Amino acid sequence: MQFDQAVRGRPADAALAVVVGALVTTAAVFEDGTTVLDYLLIALGSLTLAAYRGAPRVVLAITTAATTAYVVHAHPGTLSALPVLGAVHTAARAGHRGVAALASAVFLAGFMTTGPGAGEVVERTLLLAGWFLCALVTGLADRNWQAYLRQTEQRALEAERTREEVALRRAGEERLRIARELHDSLTHSISIVKLQAGVAVHLARKRGEEVPPALLAIQQAGGEAMRELRSTLEVLRTDEPTGTPALLVERARAAGLAVDLRVTGEERPLAATVDRAAYRIVQEALTNAARHAGPAKVTVELGYRPDELTIEVRDDGVARRSGPPVPGIGLTGMRERVTALGGTLSAAPRAEGGFSVRAELPLDAPEEAR
Repeated sequence: MQFDQAVRGRPADAALAVVVGALVTTAAVFEDGTTVLDYLLIALGSLTLAAYRGAPRVVLAITTAATTAYVVHAHPGTLSALPVLGAVHTAARAGHRGVAALASAVFLAGFMTTGPGAGEVVERTLLLAGWFLCALVTGLADRNWQAYLRQTEQRALEAERTREEVALRRAGEERLRIARELHDSLTHSISIVKLQAGVAVHLARKRGEEVPPALLAIQQAGGEAMRELRSTLEVLRTDEPTGTPALLVERARAAGLAVDLRVTGEERPLAATVDRAAYRIVQEALTNAARHAGPAKVTVELGYRPDELTIEVRDDGVARRSGPPVPGIGLTGMRERVTALGGTLSAAPRAEGGFSVRAELPLDAPEEAR
């Protein structure tokens, strides 16, 4: 940030140096006996001010030497002190108050050699001494003000970070509370329903009776509800992804799903928000493929581009374009994540059969998007 400010300030610094040089040069034109050497010294002492941000002490030394040489040689008026005043102010603002005071004394000593009368010289020197004292004081005041602004900005950033941490902690606590409530209530109820349905099916088969289809549907739905609930509880209890898309692919393979992983572009670390969203998208897409695609082959493609990450998970399962999917919680959650990052998501059956999920995530996504 400081470098950017320095770059943006260079035109203004150059303009200031030119204005100071123009003022001193204009005053020199009306002085008797001004030579080419004097104009060169004025130009050197004034234009050097343009580089004060990068080397304030060097600028102070050059400006003081050149301007002092000019006043000793040409005996100009008090306006000739402008370059040194500017250099003293900027050096004091940079924290070099000792060398700024020394440069002021050197210039005032040289200036005392000018003027036809001792009284007039002393009066003009005292006037300039007041100017130099003001330059020192304003430089130090500006330095303290800038330090105060930096401290205020740091405190504001720290307060914002603290608020974010508190919000994240509260969100995590709320997720855990919801997970406990679901576990204590729904898990017990679903387990009872599943157990009773299983006992009823077992007794019916033991007696040689035909098992009612409704009873089998209840048993199957109970098992599916338990699996869905466990998956939901796992998500609620997990604040951050616990791996990478590659690890998700390995887990899916170990579970019996035929999955291929393809990576294009230069793989590199991603921002936390993008990395988290990519993990969740691949996780949800693989989960849906395992549940709904049947004995299908799944391909996961990650494309690293200069300004975005593309994610595509497709399978050759049983989905057909004639039966578009009804967006569920998983698909809705994926779309919300992608939208929060300013990306795009498409999820639909493929023309050749199967299902495809494709997301495009910008790599400059805001950190606050979750």
